[in-house]
Amino acid sequence: MSDRIVILGGGESGTGAARLAKAKGYDVFVSDQSQLKDKYKHELIGEAIPFEEGTHTLDLILNAKLIIKSPGIPDKAEVIRKAKSAGIEIIDELEFAFRYLNTNGKVIAITGTNGKTTTTLLTYHLMKSAGFKVALAGNVGESLARKLVKDQYDWYVIEISSYQIDGFTSFRPDIAILLNITPDHLDRYEYKMENYINSKFRLIQNMSKEDHFIYYADDAVTGSEVKKRSIDVKKTAVSLKEQTTVYSTGDKMTFNFGNDIFSISQSETTLKGPHNLINTMSAVSAVFFAGADIGLIKSGLKTFINAPHRLESVATIDGVEFVNDSKATNVDSVVYGLGSYTQPLIWIAGGIDKGNDYNLIKEEVSKKVRVLICLGKDNAKLKTFFSGVVGEIKETQTVKELVRMALASAKKGDVVLLSPACASFDLFKNYEDRGDQFREAVLELKKETEKAAS
Repeated sequence: MSDRIVILGGGESGTGAARLAKAKGYDVFVSDQSQLKDKYKHELIGEAIPFEEGTHTLDLILNAKLIIKSPGIPDKAEVIRKAKSAGIEIIDELEFAFRYLNTNGKVIAITGTNGKTTTTLLTYHLMKSAGFKVALAGNVGESLARKLVKDQYDWYVIEISSYQIDGFTSFRPDIAILLNITPDHLDRYEYKMENYINSKFRLIQNMSKEDHFIYYADDAVTGSEVKKRSIDVKKTAVSLKEQTTVYSTGDKMTFNFGNDIFSISQSETTLKGPHNLINTMSAVSAVFFAGADIGLIKSGLKTFINAPHRLESVATIDGVEFVNDSKATNVDSVVYGLGSYTQPLIWIAGGIDKGNDYNLIKEEVSKKVRVLICLGKDNAKLKTFFSGVVGEIKETQTVKELVRMALASAKKGDVVLLSPACASFDLFKNYEDRGDQFREAVLELKKETEKAAS
């Protein structure tokens, strides 16, 4: 009889794991306490994989030899506690998939509180541009397990959250990138920052002396933790302050890899802002260590298109640029957005505040923002804090009115920046919905403006 694997959670990672487990001959069962999305339900039915939704039936779960759980399910959940009491091994989908990588398959793993999606997408793009047979997986794109059902690759570029790292036992990257660590998801870690930090550093726990660890040395937490921990791998520090192995002064990025020393200007890339210097230097370092040609790396930097909602330039209307940074759902992310522009800003912020400390951006807002437009149901905290910091504060609850208000407030050469610092669920389904509506409204306004001018 085949060993039984139970997958808890029927989303992208769970469905991918179920398909890989079945392909490897296991007796598979999927259990999700919520309702499955139609696309995943149809996929499981098509693969003849039994599942349940809306409940966890313990009798069908606690007879498993192995449980693969969704990263979103906390250890304190009843089903997890009972599985642990029963002595059942519990891992993450990435850990399970890693066990089935082909012998020559190598991994570039990327984590960090902010910037990991851009860095992951850029690394993947550069690898692909350089001619590698490479897959994109993890928190962006398809699950690693799903990739392995379809094909085997030479390299896997994987975006990884701390939740996923918590389910690792043997997962080992050949190249790991740790960008930064700022307080986030602390409810998952008993509200102890050290627990969250330890989770991030578990990414490199299985790495060997020949593996590469790239980290942002200027980050207060990451930099100090690297100094005090015993990390026996090839370390590469990335900095905007010191002349380390990889560093930047202004626009110029310098890479000093022994016999290979080269420079790249940010103006030769498609990304803006100091935070994207960090992302770019990290990605370029990883791709170089993977064996890519420097010339191909440089050409790839010129053709990269970032994911939507991340400092996405939507359109320019009457000399005013509209930028969609809807993904900036916390103050740390807004720091990067504000720092990416030297022009005067019409800043759009608001939504559901997650305990933001606006002191982190007060000085930058004071220097650059001419008008703050609050987009949310409850704007009291924003208006109170920035009263006296910003000359003019307005508010609205509709995107259509928002873009017209922004254009009316702007002067030629200004940037209208949607960088909310807040969650979106008061007015929108999610940050993507917020960004999509903003983009659509801007493009509609552009058409109207051009039509009126013709």
